[in-house]
Amino acid sequence: MASSLSWCKRRSLENFEKGSYLLAGVVFLGVGLWAWSEKGVLSDLTKVTRMHGIDPVVLVLMVGVVMFTLGFAGCVGALRENICLLKFFCGAIVLIFFLELAVAVLAFLFQDWVRDRFREFFESNIRSYRDDIDLQNLIDSLQKANQCCGAYGPEDWDLNVYFNCSGASYSREKCGVPFSCCVPDPAQKVVNTQCGYDVRTQLKGKWEESIFTKGCIPALEGWLPRNIYIVAGVFIAISLLQIFGIFLARTLISDIEAVKAGHHF
Repeated sequence: MASSLSWCKRRSLENFEKGSYLLAGVVFLGVGLWAWSEKGVLSDLTKVTRMHGIDPVVLVLMVGVVMFTLGFAGCVGALRENICLLKFFCGAIVLIFFLELAVAVLAFLFQDWVRDRFREFFESNIRSYRDDIDLQNLIDSLQKANQCCGAYGPEDWDLNVYFNCSGASYSREKCGVPFSCCVPDPAQKVVNTQCGYDVRTQLKGKWEESIFTKGCIPALEGWLPRNIYIVAGVFIAISLLQIFGIFLARTLISDIEAVKAGHHF
């Protein structure tokens, strides 16, 4: 009786854990497809390839596909007692775990290389700032949250055709910065989206009065040491959940193999 109860508990935990992956995958896929439908991408898929930056929705869809695939394989494998699907689920979680670990170690060992790649990534997305509303909101949120502007400073916005200071530009935003670079005014209850207009036509010494002058890369580099315990805690929590999933999958595989071999609990 005790062994049967233990078996039922393990099956329940296993199904709950796999169901969580499946549900999360469905949610991510639903959100991603809804966002694409709102932007008209589903009716014209070439819009994705026209962007020079990265569409944040693509990341959401990629996470959704991975989680849905893992959840589906785990749920079907547990319900049908399919060892192949369970081994696929377990192997995929192990692979993801070691990839995360490898990325963390390499990022620590090759900080200069990571910094250069992040600078290229950020500058590429600055160029595409007006091309996609989701990308625009992502950059604005990053700049407001970290009180920064551009990759290494406000002048990085020269990379964008609308904010470029060159004489060939006729944009009203010429020689300006996005509103998310502006120092917020506590007296204003409504966001002034034109606060960054013509800011860079002024002397650099006056920029600090109206906009953030620190770049987002230095700001993030300063944020990480101050919040290292939070980052480590999140990483440990995710790792423990993955290890727990691997343990449940391996236990269930062993139980199924024991039953098929004619053993009893």
